[in-house]
Amino acid sequence: MRIHWHRQDLRLADNPALVGRGVEGATAETPVVGLFVFDPAVLDEAAPPRLAFMLDALDSLRANYRERGGELLVARGDSETVVADVAAELDAALVTWAADYSGLARERDAAVRQALSDAGVDRHAEHQEVHHKPGTITTNSGDPYKVFTYFSKKWHDRQKESATEPPAAADLAAVNGRLDGTAAGEFLLSELPSLGELGFDQPEADIPTASTERARERLDEFCASDIYRYGDRRDYPADRCTSRLSGYLSYGLIGVRELYERTEQARAAAESEDERESVHEYQDQLAWREFYTQVLWDRPDVVTNNYKTYENPIEWDDNPEAVQAWKNGETGYPIVDAGMRQLREEGYMHNRVRMIVASFLTKDLLIDWRVGYNWFREKLYDHNTANNNGGWQWAASTGTDAQPYFRIFNPMTQGERYDPDAEYIKRYVPELTDTPAEVIHEWHETSLGTRKMHAPDYPGPIVDHSERREAALSMFERARGDD
Repeated sequence: MRIHWHRQDLRLADNPALVGRGVEGATAETPVVGLFVFDPAVLDEAAPPRLAFMLDALDSLRANYRERGGELLVARGDSETVVADVAAELDAALVTWAADYSGLARERDAAVRQALSDAGVDRHAEHQEVHHKPGTITTNSGDPYKVFTYFSKKWHDRQKESATEPPAAADLAAVNGRLDGTAAGEFLLSELPSLGELGFDQPEADIPTASTERARERLDEFCASDIYRYGDRRDYPADRCTSRLSGYLSYGLIGVRELYERTEQARAAAESEDERESVHEYQDQLAWREFYTQVLWDRPDVVTNNYKTYENPIEWDDNPEAVQAWKNGETGYPIVDAGMRQLREEGYMHNRVRMIVASFLTKDLLIDWRVGYNWFREKLYDHNTANNNGGWQWAASTGTDAQPYFRIFNPMTQGERYDPDAEYIKRYVPELTDTPAEVIHEWHETSLGTRKMHAPDYPGPIVDHSERREAALSMFERARGDD
C-alpha cells in the first residue's frame, strides 16, 4: 500500500504524485490511500476564510475518493507523528506528497521525512504545484532571477508537461476499519471538523464553493470569452474580466498543467492576433505565480523581511487609527475603500485594486507592508504566501523587481482611469450610490459642503495625497542614504 499525503493539492486529476509519477519500482503500482492532517502548527497560521474554503474542498475531495471506492483519511495532530504512525499501521511501503516551498512547510516536511526514515518507510516529494521546479529557471550564471521579464521569457519557452489522469478505482486502496483501535486511529476523524471545532469563527466573507468541478466550470467560462478580453480589460474591476481561479490554484483544486492546457486550447481557437496575445498575457500571470514561488524558495525569510536592502531602516509610521480606517474601507479615497470592503465581503479583491490599496497603505499612510500582508493573509480566501508577499513587497518598493520608490500611485487617478463610471466603487461603497462619477473621482478636492450634499455618510480623505507623496519620497530617500 502507498499513502498520498494531501496538503495544497486537494484534487485527484492532474496530481502526478498521487498516481506515482517519479516513483521507481513496483511501489508506484500499489494501491494508494489519501491522507490529510490538520496540523496545529499549520492551523496557527490559518484564518477563517481560507479554512472555510479548504474544508469545503476537503469535503469534495473525500466524496471524489469514495465515488471511486477509495478513501481520504482525515487526522488531527503533528504531521510527523500522524503520517509516520498511519504509514506503520497500514504497512505502507511509501508516502508521497507534492512539494511545498514556504519555510514553515519545508521545516514540517523535513520532520516528516525524518519520522518516516526512522519508521523504515520510503517517501517521495514531487514538484508539481508549479510547472518548473524552483531553481531550474535561472540566469546564465545559475542565479535566481530578480527581474520578472527575463524569468518570464524562459518560462514561456520551456515545454510544459501534460496533465495526468485521476487514479482509477483499481488504483485506490480500501482501508475501512483497519485503523480502528490502533494508536494511529486515535488521530483519525470520522467526520470533517467544523470551523468551531478547529477553534475558528465563521468568516465574515461569503466564501465560494470549493471543488475541482467548480474550478473547471469557472475555467471553461473564462476561456469561452473573457480570456480574449483579458489583455485589454483585466485592470478594470467592474468588468470582472479575470479568471477568479486564484483560490482554486492556491489549494490545488485544479492543477497547473490542466489549467495551462486549457489556455493553450483557447489560444488555438483565437480568431485574431490580439486574442492570442490576450491569452499569452493571462499565461504571464501563471509565470508571475512561479516567479514569486522561486523567490520564496530562494529566500524564505521574505515572509517577514524586506527582500531589498536599503542603506538605513525605512522609517514606517505607527498610526493605528489610520490602519483601522484602511481596514474598514473608510479612508475617504473611494477606490481604496471599495477594494477594502470587497475584501471583507468576499474574501477576495481584484488584482489592480490590490495594488492600489497596497500603495495607499505603504506610500500614503507610510505603514509597514507587513501590516497589510498580514491583514490580507487574515481576510483572503485565496491567500498564497508567495504571491501575497511578492505583491506587497512590490507595492512597498522593498521586493524583487519592485515598483521604484518614486513611482507612487495616485488613488484618485487610478480610480478615474480604471473605474471611470465608478461602477465598481458604487458596488462596494453604497454611500456613494447616488453620487455622480465625476464627483467621486474628485472627492479629495471636493468641498465639505459638496461632500455632505452628495454623500453625507461617507468620510472625507484622512490624508492629503500630495503631502503624503512628498513624505514617502523623503522617507525612502533617507532609507537610501541620499543626501
